[in-house]
Amino acid sequence: MPWRELEVRLSDRPFDPAPRSVLSGEGRSVPAAEWSRPPDRRSSTLVDMSSASRSLSVVSTTDTRQRIVALVIGVVAASAGGLVLAAADGTLTDLPGLLLLVPGAIALRGNVFGAMGSRLGTAVHTGTFRLSGRVDGVVGQNLLGASVLTLALSALLGLMARGTAIVFGIAPTMGVADFVVVSTVGGLLASVVVGAVSLGLAAGSVRFGWDLDNVTAPLVSTLGDLATVPALVVAATLADRSGLTEAVGGILGLVAVVALVAAWRTSLVDVRRIVRQSVPVLVAAGLLDLVAGVTIEKRLDDLLAAEALLVVLPAFLGTAGALGGILSSRLSTQFHLGLDDATPLPSRSSFREARSLGLLAVPVFAFCAVVAQWASVATGQTTPGLGDLMAVVLLAGVAATVLVVVVAYYTTMAAFRFGLDPDTYGIPVVLSTLDLAGAFALILAMVAVGVV
Repeated sequence: MPWRELEVRLSDRPFDPAPRSVLSGEGRSVPAAEWSRPPDRRSSTLVDMSSASRSLSVVSTTDTRQRIVALVIGVVAASAGGLVLAAADGTLTDLPGLLLLVPGAIALRGNVFGAMGSRLGTAVHTGTFRLSGRVDGVVGQNLLGASVLTLALSALLGLMARGTAIVFGIAPTMGVADFVVVSTVGGLLASVVVGAVSLGLAAGSVRFGWDLDNVTAPLVSTLGDLATVPALVVAATLADRSGLTEAVGGILGLVAVVALVAAWRTSLVDVRRIVRQSVPVLVAAGLLDLVAGVTIEKRLDDLLAAEALLVVLPAFLGTAGALGGILSSRLSTQFHLGLDDATPLPSRSSFREARSLGLLAVPVFAFCAVVAQWASVATGQTTPGLGDLMAVVLLAGVAATVLVVVVAYYTTMAAFRFGLDPDTYGIPVVLSTLDLAGAFALILAMVAVGVV
């Protein structure tokens, strides 16, 4: 039978609404109940694969539009979190060391769920994604791994925050139990919101054709600011309560250890791989974020004197991390699909991606300053003025953008070349490195402009 006639006959066959199973991209038989939509016969052709490859290798207008929308939403959300931080000046004074915890707690949300979104984005591009509620599915295992990492690393972050305060001579500070309770309870509360957003983005990518590489990093990292700062302030009400705080801290620590050990030894392959690969890099990332917190904590008096800087702080750090996350996610997908060679010298495709982000950076950072100024004036917060605030943010933003490109490319490239998952390693290292570098850049810009 001629091929064209066979193709016509096959295309005319009615769709079977109750097929038995298909093979997933992992070689596992996937029952029909797990299917989120009927299979598209054309998606398996070489023509469509080459079209998808070409679309990923070019920074299109659609990509730019999706990034702008996601970054703008992220800036507004992060600025709202900054307003909560500025309004909580009494809590920051009553619980010394709380500001030390803020960058690490915010970054942990972005690191865990940003990496999860990047993995789901790669699964969508490679055709292994199935929207299913099964625990052993792609979504289920990623969500379970992210939940365990959130619980365990939040408790550990509290312990490391107390140790960092001692090492850097920050005194007085909260006790160990206070740090653990605030970090863990605040982290769990914020993760409910951020996890729901991550799943919503994954579902939207399938339903509306969004590219998760463009929207996950900016929305997850900066919406994490909106959720984490209020969650920490709420969790701070459990601090400094003597026996109650110590009991809650002990229980949370025990549950975190049990959950981590169970996930480390689970029979679910993806959960075990995610946890084992993520813990070392998240611990290292947490240390970088705590050093960033030390930088900010020691400038608390200056920040309280110009509260607009506290308002812009989460948006600035979130935007820098979001830009790095976009680039890291995009490169990771291209490396997985063989569209880029992952060489020490970036290819033309990588340069195009970096250039497109650089062009976005300046207007987005300027928007951060405008929103922070408007929000501060509207809520009665002190401000150095739009001119000085704009100068500080743009000066620090330019420096951060250069670091974004360098750190995002070489971290993702190195992870891929050493046989590691760049989705798991790239975003945590990028976000935490930029938190530290961004905090230093912002403080130096404040000094250079004369705001402090």
